[in-house]
Amino acid sequence: MNETEILYDVLIFLVAAVVVVPVFQRLRTSPVLGYLAAGIIIGPHGLAIIRDSESAHTLAEFGVVFLLFMIGLELSLERLRQLGRYVFGLGALQVTITGCAIGGVALAFGMPKEAAIVIGGGLALSSTAFVLQLLAERDEKATSYGQVSFAVLLFQDLAIVPLLIMVSMLGETEGSFIVSMSFAILKAVLALALVVGLGRLILRPVYRFIAETRSSELFIATTLLVVLGVGWLMSLVGISMVLGAFLSGLLLSETEYKHQVESDIRPFRGILLGLFFITVGMSIHITLIWEELTIVTILVFGLMVGKSFITAALCKMFGVSTTDSVRAGLLLSQGGEFGFVLFLAANALGLLDIETTQILLASVTLTMVVTPLMAFVGGKYSEFQSGSSEVSVASANEIADDLSDHVLIAGYGRVGQTVAKILSAGGITYVALDMDAGRVAACHTKGMPCFFGDASQIEILKSAGASRARGMVVTIDQPASADNIVGALHEFAPDLPIFVRARDLLHGRRMETRGATQAVPETLEASLQLGAIAMTSIGISSDEVISIVQEFREDDYAALSDTINS
Repeated sequence: MNETEILYDVLIFLVAAVVVVPVFQRLRTSPVLGYLAAGIIIGPHGLAIIRDSESAHTLAEFGVVFLLFMIGLELSLERLRQLGRYVFGLGALQVTITGCAIGGVALAFGMPKEAAIVIGGGLALSSTAFVLQLLAERDEKATSYGQVSFAVLLFQDLAIVPLLIMVSMLGETEGSFIVSMSFAILKAVLALALVVGLGRLILRPVYRFIAETRSSELFIATTLLVVLGVGWLMSLVGISMVLGAFLSGLLLSETEYKHQVESDIRPFRGILLGLFFITVGMSIHITLIWEELTIVTILVFGLMVGKSFITAALCKMFGVSTTDSVRAGLLLSQGGEFGFVLFLAANALGLLDIETTQILLASVTLTMVVTPLMAFVGGKYSEFQSGSSEVSVASANEIADDLSDHVLIAGYGRVGQTVAKILSAGGITYVALDMDAGRVAACHTKGMPCFFGDASQIEILKSAGASRARGMVVTIDQPASADNIVGALHEFAPDLPIFVRARDLLHGRRMETRGATQAVPETLEASLQLGAIAMTSIGISSDEVISIVQEFREDDYAALSDTINS
C-alpha cells in the first residue's frame, strides 16, 4: 500500500467518524455505536469505500493498548483495596460462572472445546466504555450500584490479559495446552516482577527530570515511550502488549504525575479506540447476519437475560440490596469491546470460523444497542421499589458496613450536589445526609447515596461510617445547624478533616474554632471570583490575577478582614 492509499484510508475513516458519530451522540447513545456504524457503512460489506486496510488494523490495535493503559492509570492500589471484596470476589465469580455457563451451552450445541472456551470468556465480559458512560451521564458513578458495577468491570478488564494469553495458547497446535499455559503464566509472572521492580525505581525520577524541563511535548513523548516501550518489551517475551500497557498505567497511577499523564494520553486513546471500533464495524457482514437473524436474536436475548440473572444473584449473595443487585445485573448484561478483541484474535488463529465470528460480533453489538434500555428498566424498577415512602435513617446502614475512605456530605442541596458530582468525577465515593425528606426520597429513587438524618447526631454519623471516612464537607446554609454538625463531628472524630461552607468571614472563624479544618466564606469567595473575572476582562494578565487572588487566600482573607473592620 503506497502513501496515497494510506492517506485516502485515513481521510475516509475521519470523514466517517465526523459524519456518523455526532448523529449517534444527538440520539444520546454511546459514540461506540457510531464508530461501529461508520465501519459497517464504509467497510467491504457496506458501501465498500474501503475494502481492507492493514495499516488501519495496526493503528486500531494501539487503541486497545491505550485503553488498558488508561484502566491501569485509573486503578490505584488504594482503590483496589477499597473495592477489593467486590473486585476479586464478586467480579471473579461473575466472570468464572458466566463464562462456564456460556461455554457449557456452546459445547452442548456442538462447538469444539477450544471455541467454546473462547466464546464463554468473550461473552462473560461487559462493556466498560458503555457502562461507565451511562453512569457518568446519569451522575450515578458514586451510587452503591454504580460502585458495584465498576468493581465487576474492573475485574473483567483485568481478566482480558489472561484471556488473551489463553487464546494464543489455544491457537498453538503443538504441545499440551496445560503445559503451554503454565509456561506462559510463568513468563508473565517473571516479566511482571521485572517491569514492576524497574518501574518503581526508574519512572518517578525520569518523570521528575522531564517535568523540570517544563516541556509539555517532552512530557507527552515520555509517556508514549513508556507505554509503547513496555508493551514492546513484553511482546518480546511472548506476552501481549496490552499487559505491558496496563502495567505502565498501574505504575504511573502511584505517582504525582498521574493526572497530567491521563490528560495528555486521553486524545490518543479516544482517536485510536474509535479507529478500533470502526475496523470492527468493517468486519461485520450484514448479509450473513441477516441470513442468521434467528440465531443472533436468540443469542442476544439469552445472553442478556442469563447475564442479568447471574450477576444479580451474585450481587445479592455479596450483601448488595435487591434493588441495586437487579440494577447492576441489567446494566452489565451486554457484551463488551474486549469480546471483539478475543473473537477477532480467535478467528485469526483458526479457533472460530468466519460465520461464528460474524454472529458473535453482531450479537455483542446488538446487546450494546439495547444497554440504555436495560439501564432505563433498572431505574424504573428502583423507582417502583422505592415508591413514594420516606427514606429512613437506618437506610444508611445498607452501605455503611462495607464503606471506607469515603467523603460525608452534610446537606444535599445545590451546593452539596455540586460537591458530590466533583467527588464522583474524581472516583471518590460519598455519602450524603439531608433533613429534607422529599429531596432524600427523590435522590434515593435515582440510586444516589443520600439518606435522611441529622448530621449533628453521633448515631447518625456512626451509621454513615464517619469513623472510616476520609473527610466531611458541610454545605448547610444555616449557621446554627452547621455549628452543631462541626462540633459533634469534631468530638466524635477529632482527626477527621472537616470542610465547611460558611456564611461570612466571622462565621468561618467561629467554625474553625469549633474544629473545622477549613471554612470557605461563600460571600467573600464569590467576591474574589467576581474580582478575578473583572480584572481578566479589562486586560490584566491571568498570572497576575491568580497571584492576587491566591495572596488573599494564603493570608486567610486577612486583607479583606482589615477592610471590613476599618
